[in-house]
Amino acid sequence: MANSPKVAVVAMQGDYAKHIEMLQSLGADAASARLPREIEQADAIVIPGGESTTIGKMLARYGMDDAIKNAAEAGKPIYGTCAGLILLSQRIAAGTGERGGQPTLGLLDVTVTRNGFGRQTDSFETTVDAPEVSDTPLHALFIRAPYISEAGDGVVALASYEGKTVFVRQGKILATAFHPELVGDARVHRYFLSMIGQG
Repeated sequence: MANSPKVAVVAMQGDYAKHIEMLQSLGADAASARLPREIEQADAIVIPGGESTTIGKMLARYGMDDAIKNAAEAGKPIYGTCAGLILLSQRIAAGTGERGGQPTLGLLDVTVTRNGFGRQTDSFETTVDAPEVSDTPLHALFIRAPYISEAGDGVVALASYEGKTVFVRQGKILATAFHPELVGDARVHRYFLSMIGQG
């Protein structure tokens, strides 16, 4: 459709195809991005779930890390899910069976605990309340999910689960510990698209 926002979904590894499918269903011009110029040409960026260490290494190898940082500096909305949340964060703490620390983009003033809800076998589906996004609870799938253990003053907590923050916004940066794209709940993505063009 004409004047559709152009969204670059980082496609190094992980569930990027589901993000593209959901964004397209909402009318966005969403496509996979593997090169810096594809980030530069976009109005907004999504960093999907997957293996955060692997994605982080590939971002650095192809210069995508600097392209994403430049996009953030230019005020483009960025949304990270699960591994994307970890990569956006400034600080990482150790979680279940994990060592803390790995290279990150450092754009989100939070400390993230990796595998905070357990391993792959501990994955679960639930609902979370996020009043700023929807009047009714969001469907949330947690897969080896992190959580946010500390957040800076500029970070707004949008949802929590069992007392742990799992959904935040800092300016034009949005992040969830869960995967709305895998359960067909488009409300977080719709909220993200509404951030394009905001002051």
